[in-house]
Amino acid sequence: CAGRLADVTELLYLRDAYLTEFTARVTDVRETAIALDRTAFYPTGGGQACDRGVLAGLTVTDVRKEGADVWHTVVGGPLPAEGAEVQGEVDWDRRHQLMRTHTALHVLCGVIWNEWQVPVTGGNMEPLSARMDFEFDPLPEGFGPRVEQLVNDELAADRAIEVGFLPRETAVMDEDLIRTKVSMIPESVPEIRVVDIVGLDKQADGGTHVRTTGEVGRLRVVKLENKGKGNKRVRVEIVDA
Repeated sequence: CAGRLADVTELLYLRDAYLTEFTARVTDVRETAIALDRTAFYPTGGGQACDRGVLAGLTVTDVRKEGADVWHTVVGGPLPAEGAEVQGEVDWDRRHQLMRTHTALHVLCGVIWNEWQVPVTGGNMEPLSARMDFEFDPLPEGFGPRVEQLVNDELAADRAIEVGFLPRETAVMDEDLIRTKVSMIPESVPEIRVVDIVGLDKQADGGTHVRTTGEVGRLRVVKLENKGKGNKRVRVEIVDA
């Protein structure tokens, strides 16, 4: 709209998940929320919960992406004016727990695909706990202990994790990415972000991750659930190694 200081919020976390402090300019203000020209706060999406922290001296309680804007819901005092320069700081403990959890889920997906050729159908995560659904019908005998051991072996292997960007036309032809339904990413996105756990799993993904699998800790399978024909749910926790 006319007068806007920026048309798109630059997503700093896409290139550096370890960045926690940043400076930005306010591009729009609502009753309880602020939009910025750039942010390190991850907005809820892709099954990953949002970051929290402090912005302009206010407590960030929620972060949501709406179109090209990222809106930061804040409490604790008057909101800054449009055009103001503000400081932000992400709650690192929460961010790092989500990074560990998200990486563990990619390892889980990679192990299940490599061992049983079964794709993931959905998932959701909070700091150090998550659920993922898979197209099993039924679950293999002894699945829980077996998958837990396979995942923890991969975490202990301390595999490198690389984040890169591919042109859309290249990504949709990559056999390793086809199973993650890269074709479902809106056509308006010209560049696909790829998270590669080297030698194990590669996915089109917009979330935050650690640098190596050894940084995750260990995964514990806490529950297996039947969610209908061809859909089995795996609930996990992440614990220190």
